[in-house]
Amino acid sequence: MNSLYLSLSKYIWPISIMVLALISVASLIPLPNLPEIPGNDKTHHIVSYGVVALPISIIRPRFWLVFLLFVIIWSGAIELIQPFVNRYAEWLDLLANLAGVMIGLMGGSLINRLIIVVGGVNIFE
Repeated sequence: MNSLYLSLSKYIWPISIMVLALISVASLIPLPNLPEIPGNDKTHHIVSYGVVALPISIIRPRFWLVFLLFVIIWSGAIELIQPFVNRYAEWLDLLANLAGVMIGLMGGSLINRLIIVVGGVNIFE
């Protein structure tokens, strides 16, 4: 293993878990009204879950696919809990979350492959 992989891989798990925790808190805080944030709600879901999946998909540490499956299940659990905290559960949000994970997965895979093609050597393996 090379030193770049080791230095990056030790930060990937904490970053992804912290982003997932922030998404969870933001999704479950009871609000009287949703804040006015520019953009579409589904776009926010796609981007948020894409940010969770992208770094894991680039580095591909041990159990990365299990983690991404957990993220999808976790997002479904959040949708089930939201009506109990004065929020709205929408199954289209779960679909947007899944799309975000898939886009992050595809983007991470592409970046990983570009590293192989451009550098001639996969620095992450």
